[in-house]
Amino acid sequence: MNTLPQQLANGLFLGSMYGLIAIGYTMVYGIVQLINFAHGEIFMTGGFGALTVYLVLPDGISMWIALPAMLLGGTLVAVLIAVGAERFAYRPLRGAPRLAPLITAIGLSLALQQLVFNLYPNAKTARVFPQLHFGPFHVGSITIQSGDVFLIIAAPLCMAVLAFFVRLSRTGRAMQATAQDPDTAQLMGIDTNRIIVIAFAIGGLFAAVAGTAYGLKYGSVSYDMGFLAGLKAFTAAVLGGIGNIYGAMLGGLVLGLAEAMATAYIANIPGMHQLGGGSWAPVWAFVLLILVLLFRPQGLLGERVADRA
Repeated sequence: MNTLPQQLANGLFLGSMYGLIAIGYTMVYGIVQLINFAHGEIFMTGGFGALTVYLVLPDGISMWIALPAMLLGGTLVAVLIAVGAERFAYRPLRGAPRLAPLITAIGLSLALQQLVFNLYPNAKTARVFPQLHFGPFHVGSITIQSGDVFLIIAAPLCMAVLAFFVRLSRTGRAMQATAQDPDTAQLMGIDTNRIIVIAFAIGGLFAAVAGTAYGLKYGSVSYDMGFLAGLKAFTAAVLGGIGNIYGAMLGGLVLGLAEAMATAYIANIPGMHQLGGGSWAPVWAFVLLILVLLFRPQGLLGERVADRA
């Protein structure tokens, strides 16, 4: 029990990152009813975009100066790929059977992964990511690493800005209308194609922030990091209620807490010592998803039609 506060904090940090990625899944699904399985690779390219910016900056530059530029570079890469995917991969299939864009998303995911693997220098192994050189901080029995500080600041800030944007801006209200009824929204003069592009762009932005956070937290980025993180983020989106932006963040936090607690304490239960540890974390994540879907198929918060964007 002495480690409980630390495990709760670890779960919140991890869940914040899952939530940032999950928002991209849920926004796209809320508007165009598409599961964008390439979103995990957009998260990955955001991390590599941030790393690339750092590598071209002068040697010895302070991370306080480099980090905003890295975020900008990662965001630019992730948003361009997300918007390009919408325009050239998904838009031509918008009227096709739902299986067609799903298969396209999986193919795009594999293509992006292999492009980075084969074209990015030395990407066949994990690339070292620059770190923030301060901390760790101690709050009672909780230790907060420097990479987690970025998550503590970035995740609530991004969520607050998105909530403000969706609820109060003209574009945000147009997104809600498009999510509720795209045909009627178009008849009312809303450019639904533009709204869909904005949804993909916002998802790419959040994925880039999460990709940078991943590098700062774990000290490296790799070409395949988007696969498992993307699956877990999709799990978080379903867990909270697919199509609900608040549910996506809540699902991420619940999933992160479940992973942290399961990996720390399952092994201490008599007869279950082989089921603990980090290697079992994905298993417990999907066990949690199955349980929630069995007893509450609409997710923890459910799908709020007026707020789906």
